Amino acid sequence: MTPTRPVSQTEFIALVAMLFATIAFSIDSILPALPSIATELTPDNPNAAQLVVTSFVLGMGIGTFFAGPISDAMGRKRVILGGSALYCLGAALAWAAPSLELVLAARVLQGLGAAAPRIVSLAMVRDKHSGRAMARIISFAMIVFMLVPALAPALGMVIIHAVGWRGLFLAFILFSLVANLWLGFRQPETLAVEHRRPLHLRTLAQSFVEVFSHRTVILATVVMSLAFGMLFGALSSIQPIFEQSFGRGESFPLWFALIALFSAVASFTNARLVMRLGMRHLITLALSGIVGLSVLVLALVWSGLLSDTAFFVMFVIWMIGLFFQMGMVMGNLNALALEPVGHIAGMAASATGAISTVLGVMMAVPLGLAFDGTPLPLILGIAILAALGRAVMAVMPQRVAA
Repeated sequence: MTPTRPVSQTEFIALVAMLFATIAFSIDSILPALPSIATELTPDNPNAAQLVVTSFVLGMGIGTFFAGPISDAMGRKRVILGGSALYCLGAALAWAAPSLELVLAARVLQGLGAAAPRIVSLAMVRDKHSGRAMARIISFAMIVFMLVPALAPALGMVIIHAVGWRGLFLAFILFSLVANLWLGFRQPETLAVEHRRPLHLRTLAQSFVEVFSHRTVILATVVMSLAFGMLFGALSSIQPIFEQSFGRGESFPLWFALIALFSAVASFTNARLVMRLGMRHLITLALSGIVGLSVLVLALVWSGLLSDTAFFVMFVIWMIGLFFQMGMVMGNLNALALEPVGHIAGMAASATGAISTVLGVMMAVPLGLAFDGTPLPLILGIAILAALGRAVMAVMPQRVAA
């Protein structure tokens, strides 16, 4: 599998989007299965089923640290294919696991493998593009990528009804095989041999120090950590909120599809605006919007003015706003963090991605476990995280290219 002819930009965007979508499919399609997993594996503590989401993300965060540097030494494609094989092994083990603890361990392994398509595909984009152009490519990829969360819960529910929740792990394997066959047969290697860096501990340490010698990289990583905390906290809580707070568990996939489609619109909007307004400005506006919308919802709820139906409508609007603004934040933050360190894009993508993902999980777990039958702890927690992110962006160095 050694294609040499470059694919079109459209096909490249679609391929990157599908590699990104490995993560979304692995998280979003399992959300409707949480009640079944809780009933079968943890009936005494049903809230623990949420850990099926965060354990995957934790493994992904750990794997992210290794995937990029290895790809700097061995090339992008080989690492993506190897990581995907590990992802499939983890999915197979989760399918067969007889207890929640073993499912969680298998999900960590699955996340370790998923780090490769997630982070190395970013390095592939950086190999070919930089600055606002890179942010634009990522935004277009995110449009396609967000179609997966729109469909994944509904697809997950179909699979669960047909063969049970364990069948989801077989679907993960099939999805990964399709994406990697496409990569293997169509996409040429993007990192030339002469640009690869030896995989030595001293070289890795020097590269790591170089990545975090840039103030922009440090601050972008802090904001990414806060953004991941918001995103993972929302994802781990959203299904219980729909089912237990509002009694709409059966219709949850339809509502989630609506929310995800608005995120795709956000990525399209960002792709149109980022070349003109810049990454830094759009991130700041998006975080300010999350804070403002969260405060508005909390004020309306605490005022006692909302009926149950009106509360549900406001929650859906808030979730749409949150995911819409996340669609404008994440691609820009990744591009902003990688811009000063394009010559070591693999290490930079790994270091920033690993740290921000693990810190994001550490914030998301208490957010999810704080669920008390209402969405208020989640909304308040996300308002605080977004406000902190907005404060960090206020001291981000001003650069014309960003």
